[in-house]
Amino acid sequence: MTVRTVLKMGDPLLLAEARPVQAFDTPELHALVADLFDTMHAYNGVGIAAPQIGVSLQVVIFGFQRNPRYPDAEAVPETVLINPVLTPLDDEEVLGWEGCLSVPGMRGEVPRYTRLRYQGFDQYGNVIDRSVSDFHARVVQHECDHLIGMLYPRRIRDLTRFGFNEVLFPELQDRTTAD
Repeated sequence: MTVRTVLKMGDPLLLAEARPVQAFDTPELHALVADLFDTMHAYNGVGIAAPQIGVSLQVVIFGFQRNPRYPDAEAVPETVLINPVLTPLDDEEVLGWEGCLSVPGMRGEVPRYTRLRYQGFDQYGNVIDRSVSDFHARVVQHECDHLIGMLYPRRIRDLTRFGFNEVLFPELQDRTTAD
């Protein structure tokens, strides 16, 4: 379909709460999902949320086999997740480095739940119900934060662990195109 422009931190739409999807399996929803995948792939993302491309709906996509921006991350199945509900499976959190297409060129160390259950629907209205851990859980939490107007820098507890990619990770500069 179309590679869309990714909104950047500071855009008011990225601070707003997204609306739930009311109708599934529609041409408009399928076009949005296709645009999200095209945009995610064009920017080497591991996930993207509809608000990041200017659509205030509770739709996120994520998934990859290998990703140059996260070379050590395990594969995550490509998923369309609509109207998500996240439930931590315990209180354990882990710190991990995150980037975001809406905060290009930067990374920060963000605490996230290690294990969680996510529920919602795919674009056809089929129920999704998965329990996941580690990087998969991190990606889901990061993308779903976009639906409540939260960008990852607001979750960083120690701002000395936030900075530009080329300073923090010079060894990755040959393999990344956008963050």
